[in-house]
Amino acid sequence: MVLVSSGSVAAGSHLFPDELQQTIPIKKAMAAAGQAEMMGTWEKLFNFPTAQMLLTRCDLRDRERYVSVRETIFTLLEHGVLPIINENDTIVTDKLKVGDNDNLSAIVAAAADADALIICSDINGLYNKNPHKHDDAVLIPNIPEINADIFAMADGATSAVGTGGMITKVEAAQKATLHGIDTYIVNGFTEQTFEMLLNGENPGTHFSSDPSPMKEHLHWMTHTSTAQGEVIVEDNFTVKLDAHSEELTSDDLIEIKGEFAVGDTILVRKHDGTKLAKAKSNYSSCLLSFITNQEDKNFASDFQEQTGPIISDKNVALLESDTL
Repeated sequence: MVLVSSGSVAAGSHLFPDELQQTIPIKKAMAAAGQAEMMGTWEKLFNFPTAQMLLTRCDLRDRERYVSVRETIFTLLEHGVLPIINENDTIVTDKLKVGDNDNLSAIVAAAADADALIICSDINGLYNKNPHKHDDAVLIPNIPEINADIFAMADGATSAVGTGGMITKVEAAQKATLHGIDTYIVNGFTEQTFEMLLNGENPGTHFSSDPSPMKEHLHWMTHTSTAQGEVIVEDNFTVKLDAHSEELTSDDLIEIKGEFAVGDTILVRKHDGTKLAKAKSNYSSCLLSFITNQEDKNFASDFQEQTGPIISDKNVALLESDTL
């Protein structure tokens, strides 16, 4: 079992004046003060050891650090220690935030190679309409595939504490199921929920895992790694990049956006905005811009022939246009 827990900001809020609690520095201070109280509360409930892991998006989008997170989780579990994971709100900035614990839990579930992800909410699961607004809302017990219709139903309100609503829970379910992880949205406030789970019953909404899950490194590339820049190609570019990535040449590039280094994740897209793939770049943005701007195409071709492809087929994740 791995536990993703929010609550540090709420736990530390009583230490600061109410009129100051809306400022970012105060919220970070509340999180710092509340972490110990939150962990102390969990430890009182268990008769086995626990460990705290505080993460930011930087820890997850960098492949080396992500692998390190995986290794730590596996080692803790092997020695009977419960990992309790939260976003590091004390230092994180908007640019580095995962943003909500629903999506964080899906990323952690993928990192832990989990069999199931259970997301506890304040309602029983996903309804065909918002149950807080509609008395005739009907709970959907099983969802074999997440599509636009499912997202349209997820218009639930944000809870009073923390971040995220039903939309973020469905986003998390999509990430997890694509990794082959069965996902449940359940009511975490009722004892019956956990009795049913222990009996192998579904107390809420069950999202079925994808029968053909993505490979671990491709799932990370698609759903966890953040593109540091973009490589723009012509609208008529038709190469299937997962099998023929070496066919992406400087002749196809029309623009380089952002700053990235060798090994960073980049987004490959058409000029019209169509997203083709996320990939590990074998060139820096500076070098790619230089090559792209060369009027002598023979220079660019000769250079790439000597130094290798812009991206390689082992580090490419194809995207649907609405994936990100």
